[in-house]
Amino acid sequence: MILGTALIGLGLAYFLLDIYRTSSYSPWLDVVTLRALPRWLRALLLGASGASLLLLSVVRLNRTLLAPFIRPGKHVVEEVAEHRRLERGPKIVAIGGGTGLSTLLRGLKQHTGNLTAIVTVSDDGGSSGRIRRAFGLPPPGDLRNCLAALSDDEALLTQLFQYRFTQGSDLDGHSFGNLFIAALAGVKGSFDRGILEAGRVLAIRGRVLPSTLVDVALAADKSPLLEARAVRIEGESLIPEVPGRIRQVHLEPNDPPAFPETIHAILNADMIVIGPGSLYTSVLPNLLVPEITAAIRASRAFKVYVCNVATQPGETDGYDCLEHQGALDSHLGRGLVDVMVINNQTQDGLPPGSDPVGEPGGGAGTVPLYATDLIDEKRAWRHDSVKLARTLIDLLEERTGPLDHPVSIHGEQVSGLN
Repeated sequence: MILGTALIGLGLAYFLLDIYRTSSYSPWLDVVTLRALPRWLRALLLGASGASLLLLSVVRLNRTLLAPFIRPGKHVVEEVAEHRRLERGPKIVAIGGGTGLSTLLRGLKQHTGNLTAIVTVSDDGGSSGRIRRAFGLPPPGDLRNCLAALSDDEALLTQLFQYRFTQGSDLDGHSFGNLFIAALAGVKGSFDRGILEAGRVLAIRGRVLPSTLVDVALAADKSPLLEARAVRIEGESLIPEVPGRIRQVHLEPNDPPAFPETIHAILNADMIVIGPGSLYTSVLPNLLVPEITAAIRASRAFKVYVCNVATQPGETDGYDCLEHQGALDSHLGRGLVDVMVINNQTQDGLPPGSDPVGEPGGGAGTVPLYATDLIDEKRAWRHDSVKLARTLIDLLEERTGPLDHPVSIHGEQVSGLN
């Protein structure tokens, strides 16, 4: 643009020079060429005027082009600076499902735009289950929640995506978000292309990917409280309903291939965050895909497991943080993560049947523990998205190599960091 403008100016100068030589005593030419002024002052005034007009035109052009993307009350410079800051943020992969993953993404999107959410596809209840059985698609429920959490206008989009059609119609119980994703999958010809297109349509900060595209079901071996022999429970939605302690969970089939983009994201990540979320029905179903666990172990990223702040009835009754860690170890083997982040603040207001996930009473875990205040003061059974994201970013910034020394930021060292 600058070169083209300079060439136009040079051509105009030759044209004016020719007129200047042939009509040297023309009054109007004296005005146009500022003949009354010294040459150096003429050059300065004309150059400054041209540069000012060029700058003004570029600014107005940028405002026109960016107008559809500028949020009310924001200046174009602020928006561009914010976009550039997030664009340079760390590559973070979050693995899980349910409200826990949505909470994590809601906080992390303020720190980086290079987010990838890997979501479980084993849900078989509610609207997601009905769409899964009717159309043969992976359940879209958790994917829907993550898309809403990563959007700029999250409040409106969440209300829209969570809207459920009322009784008395064929759409009874379906959420709009699930139908939106199912429709995009039909338009684009495949579920994975539909999800990627949904992210572009909603202009989310990051990506939302399924862990696998195979039709998988979740099963659990659960021991009733008064019996030692475990019984097999099939179906994610049924697992918390049956009383007893979960011994093992399985995917059926047990070796589904991972979605290729998830493997690529894991191997190129700076940080991998597992959880928070329902341990057996949201977190582990992703990790039971063999290729995902293998990619996590092969990745050079900093790997963190975020433990829940409260137990979940029917899944983790009576668990402390080390029992959460033990469940990961028993299913996947030791050494999957570098550190486990836990909450060390408790307050009243937990739902019936839930208890705070306590710090270890004795003994050491297989990975270092990092404790800090992560609780949401309004909903004591959930993490605070701002606190959690800030803690994870601080840990990532402090890490310069293997975790050989205590990490002390605004949390508390519990064990293993020595």
